[in-house]
Amino acid sequence: MVNLTINNQKVTVPKGTTILEAAKSLGIDIPTLCYDKDLSIAGSCRLCMVEIEGSHKLASACSTLVAEGMVVQTESPKVVEARRMILNLLLANHPQDCLTCEKTGDCKLQDYCYRYGVKASSFPGTKKRLPIDSENHLIERDPNKCILCGKCVRVCAEVQVTNAIDFANRGFETTVTTPFDRPLSTEDCRFCGQCVTMCPTGALINKQFAKVRPWTVKKVRTTCPFCGTGCNFDLNVIDGKVVGVTPTPEAVVNGRSLCVKGRFHTDFIYNPNRITKPLIKKDGAFVEASWEEALSLVAAKLAEIKSTYGADSIGALSSARCTNEDNWVMQKFMRAVIGTNNVDHCART
Repeated sequence: MVNLTINNQKVTVPKGTTILEAAKSLGIDIPTLCYDKDLSIAGSCRLCMVEIEGSHKLASACSTLVAEGMVVQTESPKVVEARRMILNLLLANHPQDCLTCEKTGDCKLQDYCYRYGVKASSFPGTKKRLPIDSENHLIERDPNKCILCGKCVRVCAEVQVTNAIDFANRGFETTVTTPFDRPLSTEDCRFCGQCVTMCPTGALINKQFAKVRPWTVKKVRTTCPFCGTGCNFDLNVIDGKVVGVTPTPEAVVNGRSLCVKGRFHTDFIYNPNRITKPLIKKDGAFVEASWEEALSLVAAKLAEIKSTYGADSIGALSSARCTNEDNWVMQKFMRAVIGTNNVDHCART
């Protein structure tokens, strides 16, 4: 264990802990743009720099390990001045369209500029005029708003193991892009949306949240219905209508990870072709029926078949798009009520 002092508070943490992690254990918030607990350490944004007593330079809290007797200040005048300069430099090349940006209210760059009183850049920086990739219907990619934190690159490589995007060029011309600067497509990208979750600015946007402000959204925790994995996420609801999905770090099974179906395909809820009432075939055509009528018909038919041909004349085929609980009830119904082990699953094909 290592003993140190952060902002005049003593703390004891295991050897190998970073200053950032030690500060978090005390409830001290150190601003970061490139750091994420699930990704490798980049130390590139430098916004998490802190002052260590006896050191002639500031140190990045996300990559500096604690040492015995270390004394750290996270909001000293020197640190605050450095952070303001970093934000100042970032704004010099960043679009100033916060009023209409889709990320307003959920932008870390905006939050930190407000926190440190940086209203505008004092440098006449050149603005990038790169084309916006909006050809697909799920994700919009605006490289002009990218601050090169690299979180999208790392989550794509380290968590998703897809490598659909990476850094290209050097210096001011550096961008995060796809192979050969092609638009995002299913040829290289799985559209899991992990990059969107990681992005601290409006460089990557979930198109389902266009014109949606985060403070107007009510979040409802639920379980994804697409398969039996049991991923949790938050339904984003406005005026009683689901507008999209956001992952939650509290999810036990999946954390912030979601697949393309779980993240983007809530649109099926309001699809006009969706069957929302039971259908019974009468005179060769399907007609709507009540649940009582439909279930009574199914029960009567199953009982008739069982009494005529025996329980083993009935089989049940389940689906990977059902929850584990649904599949368990189905097989229990077949074995305990119908009296057969004729249970199979569509995933076996």
